[in-house]
Amino acid sequence: MAGMSVVGELFGLGKMFLPQVVKSARVMKKSVAYLEPFMEAEKAAALEVGSEQSAVEAGSVPSPLLTPHSPPQSSSRGKIVLATVKGDVHDIGKNIVGVVLRCNNFEVIDLGVMVSCEKILETAIAEGVTIIGLSGLITPSLDEMVHVAKEMERQGFVVPLLIGGATTSAKHTAVKIAPKYSQPVVHVNDASISVPVVESLLDADRKPAFMDKVRADQDRDRQSFAGKQARSLVSYADALARRFTCDWQTVDLPTPSFLGLRTLDDFPIAELIPFIDWSPFFQTWQLKGKFPAIFEDATVGREAKTNHRP
Repeated sequence: MAGMSVVGELFGLGKMFLPQVVKSARVMKKSVAYLEPFMEAEKAAALEVGSEQSAVEAGSVPSPLLTPHSPPQSSSRGKIVLATVKGDVHDIGKNIVGVVLRCNNFEVIDLGVMVSCEKILETAIAEGVTIIGLSGLITPSLDEMVHVAKEMERQGFVVPLLIGGATTSAKHTAVKIAPKYSQPVVHVNDASISVPVVESLLDADRKPAFMDKVRADQDRDRQSFAGKQARSLVSYADALARRFTCDWQTVDLPTPSFLGLRTLDDFPIAELIPFIDWSPFFQTWQLKGKFPAIFEDATVGREAKTNHRP
């Protein structure tokens, strides 16, 4: 984990990029899987010796609650449950956040996609999590996040709530979600800031100042939204009077070469590759820049070239 902590730190500083973080996490996962049997055997032996010594000293039989299968004390910096809310099957962003948090020694419980509010909150209670994170990509997910926030308030939760996903925004979080839950509600718009946000929320010394700023920003967003809602709209008659008009008979419109569908059989894919815009691909990997100029970027150019294999 010491190595992964370095990876997380470099990622946060912008000196390491998401593809490298994912590769590092895969190596760590395989390494831990190999070492786990040895670690479990060593732990079981240590517990057995400790139980025997306690029994000798106390002159009694060891407690059945202390067995080689007892869970070890957690060395994580906090336990976080992540879920894509009910009705949404998108999880790329959530998975990335999970990788980054694990790299920084946070324990992550990933419930997957299409997760109901009930399951999220039941898991949070059963696992004793310190933070709940919700993700979503489609518009209906926003309403489900509001529902989860309401339920957390109704059930008396006190843990912070993180909001993230392509359709979410700081303004929507401030206007629609934060007012439904009296505890900290923070919008996380990028995986790279997930660690600083979580660290600030779990640090008793840093949390007050951090939340003061978050709440001030949310108050500003709510005021801005209220101001826009108060705008006076023109009447329907005025809107009709201002509508766009055009004499289409005088406009020279190009005639398409054909109408309907045209099937291209055995079309060489190589001829299509030069027309592909790879910008969304790089954005998914959080390599910021437009294709093909991104290859010349002083910061991410090298990593972009490494991952671009058409």
